[in-house]
Amino acid sequence: MITLDLKLPDAHYPIHIGRNLLTRTDLLKPHLPIPSVAIVTNSTIAPLYLAPLEQALKEEGIATRVVVLPDGESYKTWDTLNLIFDALLSGNCERKTTLIALGGGVIGDMAGFAAACYQRGAPFIQIPTTLLAQVDSSVGGKTAINHPLGKNMIGAFYQPRVVIADMVLLDTLSDRELSAGLAEVIKYGLLGDAEFLAWLENNIEQLRARDPASLEYAVKRCCEMKAEIVGQDEKESGVRALLNLGHTFGHAIEAGLGYGAWLHGEAVAAGMVLAAATSQELGWLSAADVERVILLIQRAGLPVKAPDLGLTNWLEHMGHDKKVEQGKLRFVLLKQLGQAVISSEVSHDVLQRVLSGQNVTA
Repeated sequence: MITLDLKLPDAHYPIHIGRNLLTRTDLLKPHLPIPSVAIVTNSTIAPLYLAPLEQALKEEGIATRVVVLPDGESYKTWDTLNLIFDALLSGNCERKTTLIALGGGVIGDMAGFAAACYQRGAPFIQIPTTLLAQVDSSVGGKTAINHPLGKNMIGAFYQPRVVIADMVLLDTLSDRELSAGLAEVIKYGLLGDAEFLAWLENNIEQLRARDPASLEYAVKRCCEMKAEIVGQDEKESGVRALLNLGHTFGHAIEAGLGYGAWLHGEAVAAGMVLAAATSQELGWLSAADVERVILLIQRAGLPVKAPDLGLTNWLEHMGHDKKVEQGKLRFVLLKQLGQAVISSEVSHDVLQRVLSGQNVTA
């Protein structure tokens, strides 16, 4: 097992990465203020992993309540969030009852947001069950639900007490979900570590084949990078925004097509290609650099061509991006492969060329 520490000005917490960690109650108990938990999971994960976790907790004398939500991005809504509150209130859960998020990014976001709101703040723990959640969404304290006009627009920064990334849980992940997680892995190489990017180019087939050592290294490296960035900028006032590479375009795809039509990682993948193409338009990347990005994303089993939303819809959805300042779109782009920057100097003409696909080959 590898343990990383995420250190913030007012708190710090461990990120445990390894195999067969799900029932390791010794990793959970130190973070429970009282022996009472509410496990928030979904209808896909519950049949696979709920019973062993629940049994391990009960053997330690920990009172356990379970909330099983419907599965999918389309359920990341107020109505579904209220199902968590209904269960907590009907079960007389206290402010010190710990919410355990057992699931992917949607469950982690909703359980974390519920914890931030319940009695003005209950503790919570992340047990991510997807690659995307293990490398990205479970770390850093971003919690939210979606709105029809924008993804993750209603939420809070609220940190977990501990993150437990059990690599065994990836064994039951579909190939499509695994590839979606690889989009976020590739993101880390593109935005800040050219050496890791080169490693990914040499090992992408091993990752898709679920080689344990390769997956564990990828999760470790991504969590290291995220912990370092969040430690510098918890509330995304500066450098943390770089973690949104591909997301301005990607969130527009998700909202434009309807949440759940594309997986988040699929939308981010196509969004990173558009970000690379925009960077080429600005003279920062060469055509060869863009082709390198496209090839790696293709090899990861991900889409490289964004759907045609129409320029008006693109601009409308991107206008709801959280990086917009004083009405001006800001993009995370690439000065070079391995170095991301935030720019608000993308003209309408450049956007039109990029979004029409005039300079993107697939």
